[in-house]
Amino acid sequence: MTDSANPGGDPRTREYRRVLLDGSEVQVVRDGDDLVSADGRRVRAEDAVHLPPCKPTKVVAVHLNHRSRVEEFQTKLPPAPTYFHKPISALNAHGGAVVRPERCKYLNYEGEIAIVIGRTTRNITPKEAGDHIAGYTVANDYGLHDFRDTDAGSMLRVKGSDTLCPLGPGLVTGWDFHGKYLRTYVNGELVQDGNTDEMQWDMHYLVADIARTITLHPGDVLLSGTPANSRPVQPGDIVEVEAEGLGRLRNHIVAGPVPIRDDIGAQPSESEEVISTALGGDWEFRGVRRPSSR
Repeated sequence: MTDSANPGGDPRTREYRRVLLDGSEVQVVRDGDDLVSADGRRVRAEDAVHLPPCKPTKVVAVHLNHRSRVEEFQTKLPPAPTYFHKPISALNAHGGAVVRPERCKYLNYEGEIAIVIGRTTRNITPKEAGDHIAGYTVANDYGLHDFRDTDAGSMLRVKGSDTLCPLGPGLVTGWDFHGKYLRTYVNGELVQDGNTDEMQWDMHYLVADIARTITLHPGDVLLSGTPANSRPVQPGDIVEVEAEGLGRLRNHIVAGPVPIRDDIGAQPSESEEVISTALGGDWEFRGVRRPSSR
């Protein structure tokens, strides 16, 4: 992403961020290397303490959408998209720590593009959806697959545990989602390389589909799916997701100091489904090594 208020050099776009500025939550606009508040205060983007770029009442995510991910799992897409919910307590921001709880091993990155709603939205067509979108941001839809065998398919703990929904660094308006690359890096190494054109259902379709039965409010977030090669990361890793024209979201993985309690509830597991999902399917035949619990 170029250092300007117009990400990617596109004059139709503008980037807004939410940061802590002198102890207050402030919306700022990017101007070169700086972030500028409405009252003229400036802070360098690299020095700012970031917050999620929007304040959603809900975060809804599509299961499978990128063709490369479908091919990786040797499966087929359903006739229509299916979804799950991430609680807003999972929200995180650019530069934030993503916590892998003690006794868990299979924390996977999933680089995605997030749609941010700009108007109250209900019962619209895909052609109308663009007028209801405030803009887009980068997301990492982390999954704690140690709990894959629980919650009867809702993935509440897999995808909804604390810190597992980083968004940012900014909200970009006027962005055209067609033909844009989506890449994930771990410690500087490219690990996911996708494109929005491989999505079966585009951004407008997803908004209109959800809004058939669920009212979307300004700030609400829809996660649009990840390409192939989601894999586990370890404490100490730096994970970055970059979307063309939206910027690069950076987070670091830390170990949770308190173990998952073993005296109540379903426990972390290493079933065939857990390992196969975390390592990309058919792990026994891919020559991949199981992650450690370090």
